[in-house]
Amino acid sequence: MWHDAHGDWDQAHRLAQDDNTADGAWVHAYLHRREGDADNARYWYQRAGRPEPSGTSEAEWTCIVRHLLD
Repeated sequence: MWHDAHGDWDQAHRLAQDDNTADGAWVHAYLHRREGDADNARYWYQRAGRPEPSGTSEAEWTCIVRHLLD
């Protein structure tokens, strides 16, 4: 999430791909959502066991970061 916030989508994506947890799948979904790849994002939200968000990607970023820091 740090890399995404600093404009390095590629590094953020590489790290998400290497994380085989539900949290990693959620980050992966978020990244594809931000990229505009809705079908790929949908797949990763399913893998994460998370619903597709209806809010902004900025709100989702905050939600993910808070979750990961808990």
